[in-house]
Amino acid sequence: MGGCFSKPKPVELKIEVVLPEKDRGKEELSTGSRGSPRAYQGNGAARHFHADERLPTAHPYPGAQDCVEAAVCHVKDLENGQMREVELGWGKVLLVKDNGELHALGHKCPHYGAPLVKGVLSRGRVRCPWHGACFNVSTGDLEDFPGLDSLHKFQVKIEKEKVYIRASKQALQLQRRTKVMATCISPSAGYSGSTNVLIVGAGAAGLVCAETLRQEGFSDRIVLCTLDRHLPYDRPKLSKSLDAQPEQLALRPKEFFRAHGIEVLTEAQVVTVDVRNKKAVFKDGFKLEYSKLLLAPGSSPKTLSCKGKDVENVFTIRTPEDANRVVRLARGRNAVVVGAGFLGMEVAAYLTEKAHSVSVVEVEETPFRRFLGERVGHTLMKMFENNRVKFYMQTEVSELRAQEGKLKEVVLKSSKVVRADVCVVGIGAVPATGFLRQSGISLDSRGFIPVNKMMQTNIPGVFAAGDAVTFPLAWRNNRKVNIPHWQMAHAQGRVAAQNMLAQEAEISTVPFLWTAMFGKSLRYAGYGEGFDDVIIQGDLDELKFVAFYTKGDEVISVASMNYDPIVSKVAEVLASGRTIRKREVELFVLHSKTGDMSWLTGKGS
Repeated sequence: MGGCFSKPKPVELKIEVVLPEKDRGKEELSTGSRGSPRAYQGNGAARHFHADERLPTAHPYPGAQDCVEAAVCHVKDLENGQMREVELGWGKVLLVKDNGELHALGHKCPHYGAPLVKGVLSRGRVRCPWHGACFNVSTGDLEDFPGLDSLHKFQVKIEKEKVYIRASKQALQLQRRTKVMATCISPSAGYSGSTNVLIVGAGAAGLVCAETLRQEGFSDRIVLCTLDRHLPYDRPKLSKSLDAQPEQLALRPKEFFRAHGIEVLTEAQVVTVDVRNKKAVFKDGFKLEYSKLLLAPGSSPKTLSCKGKDVENVFTIRTPEDANRVVRLARGRNAVVVGAGFLGMEVAAYLTEKAHSVSVVEVEETPFRRFLGERVGHTLMKMFENNRVKFYMQTEVSELRAQEGKLKEVVLKSSKVVRADVCVVGIGAVPATGFLRQSGISLDSRGFIPVNKMMQTNIPGVFAAGDAVTFPLAWRNNRKVNIPHWQMAHAQGRVAAQNMLAQEAEISTVPFLWTAMFGKSLRYAGYGEGFDDVIIQGDLDELKFVAFYTKGDEVISVASMNYDPIVSKVAEVLASGRTIRKREVELFVLHSKTGDMSWLTGKGS
């Protein structure tokens, strides 16, 4: 590994330059491509950073020989508001007609590769049918999350009533575009115990904040620190694919951080924040001054407090190593999952083909009851039972029994005894904000960090984002909420970065989440806490349905399975500021036999 991205050590920390493949030839031609190490004193120990000269990124369209041009359709083939996938020989392109203008874009969402032609075109952007990411049709830029990259935009021209598209072969194959970023231009000032922006936490919020700063032209030092031993990775995948290796989960390769001057300190724990002197103190005594600070520490999983809680082979899924160990221990053996929320159910689904038996213990009557309601929860429970998962509902763990120190049985308060060689605990999480208790940064009674619409804490220059915050949810009358969704963390990270640069941005995204179990994907948009009714269209038994969650006369959230793109459609309507009324949904369910969603395009109340 060459010592790259290590946490601060008692002796030294070396950060070395790794250039992308396309730039390595340039590096070999230049003997001065890496500067000499600069050292500074940090609490008595010399720390070394290798400075590097940032090389210009190669232009994505190097020349005419890289381009392909073809007639793809007649100008009258596309009506206003329509999208179509067209073939250029080297790849497909999404052709969009919006407000009378034609636009050609990459056809796959860069997040997970969803076909955007099946998405939603509205208000000058196309929304992904799977996870709700939004792209501007005029520029291809990512406007709402999840994901990090934008779409390529291709040239369109009309000759003799035919539509021609000209595109880079390379862009057609890549299907993603990373926005242009500023280069860090003050390394000599940066390699010391001070920084311009310090980001605590390297999940989605922290990474998007760092990238947004560079995209917006910020060229001073950025330091991203994390408790993890890995560079930022796709944490939601851990419970869906427990075998995944860190390099498969990485959100960006290590070369990306080098190229854009984003320093990452791994296994680095901040223990106190001194807001008066704008200084963060790390566990090993290392101190780092900052100008602006983002707090995105995430959450810590709750653990069992029963008898035998310290026996071996009981896990919370927090890291790739946790997930990998669970799979190894579960193969051909007995697995117990405590908690029937998203993490627990995803783990249970994944282990069914690996373990001898899988059991789920849950205090509620049905899985997901508070989130998805009784009927949908029962339907999903049946799907799991059909895949050999055994449920123990309305009970809790009273004891974990061991043999030679390793788990052998899980004893329930219902007096049932379940054989278990490995146990995964997924009973919720608490904000990882203990280190802020004496800082002067406000925490609420549950330990969350309250922020305003600009992700600003009570301390000027200190922002917070991600799972550890409560924020005003714009389309729910600015109700202060905590929404620990991957997509929401992305959006909050960007808003925080924009306001570090005094852009006065406000958080306004509609929450969007998803889960995958047994090859079935459940999509969800909105904020459904406190719903008082559920209206279901479709067939629950066939696992093809959409559920509208209402409070009073208003739809506050929606969930679906095998009913794309209705969740993205609802998310786009809510994002436009329109209220969907309960009576509209009731009429839809009463009269629609085809799943027609045209009623959603009507003007709102």
